[in-house]
Amino acid sequence: MMSLYDGARKSGGDSVSPINRRSDRPVYKQVADDLRRRINEGEFAAGAALPSEPTLSEQYDGVSRTIVRQGLGILKNEGLIHSHHGKGWFVRAQRPVRRMASSRYQAELDQVGRAESERDATPFYYDHKGFEQFELQRTLTEVPADDELAEVFRVPVGTMLLCREFTFVFDGTPHRRSYSYLLLDMVQGTPITDPANEPWPGGTMAQLDSVGVRVTAVDEIVRSRMPNPDEIAALDIDDGVPVVAVRRIMYAGEKPVEACVDIVIPADRVVLYYRTELLDPRRGQR
Repeated sequence: MMSLYDGARKSGGDSVSPINRRSDRPVYKQVADDLRRRINEGEFAAGAALPSEPTLSEQYDGVSRTIVRQGLGILKNEGLIHSHHGKGWFVRAQRPVRRMASSRYQAELDQVGRAESERDATPFYYDHKGFEQFELQRTLTEVPADDELAEVFRVPVGTMLLCREFTFVFDGTPHRRSYSYLLLDMVQGTPITDPANEPWPGGTMAQLDSVGVRVTAVDEIVRSRMPNPDEIAALDIDDGVPVVAVRRIMYAGEKPVEACVDIVIPADRVVLYYRTELLDPRRGQR
């Protein structure tokens, strides 16, 4: 008679690698390993339901449902699966991944020299040409600078800022969210404060140019973290998926003139691409 440790066995019509109770690897991790393999090999397609917990318990050598849930929890945290209350576990559909390149800022600055009618509606066009539909959800409010924003702008706490909350929706899916701040006294009384003018042709650099401010440098600070409940709801983020948080500061000379705190993007929807041109120190040329 074949031992459970000698090869695959069948249960409920599925061929499943057995659990090795002699292994140093915890059983729940073995369950996760094998389910991950089955998903990656296409046994369960995106959107498909996984077998029920009792069925998985039977398939995996009669392990307890607690062990099964622990294994499923690993895959949930990896972003491979998600649960629907009362319906079970499902393979998570993969979102389209788009490139977010550092070159978009030079492309945005290039818009400043064009007539408004010839500018692109948004600088994100360069990284999202494959999308058919674009929608910008926006809310503009006036807010006092807290400690963090006062430090960013190098102004006293309480200095009034224009806060622009943007949610970028591509082909019906919310893709990213940003909180962009401008010094209110720099834009007050101008078309920049009217949300009906968004998206502004040419983007933020063209907006600032319209009030006599030329952007000369951009800082980006990138980190990853887990989303908060508000971000999960606004961006339709699946269980276990972290976000990329990009903090951006635009400068005119040494003066900070715009700050995104932060641009938040689900990590399964973006690839960050950065290119740095280097000077040859021996020749002083690129």
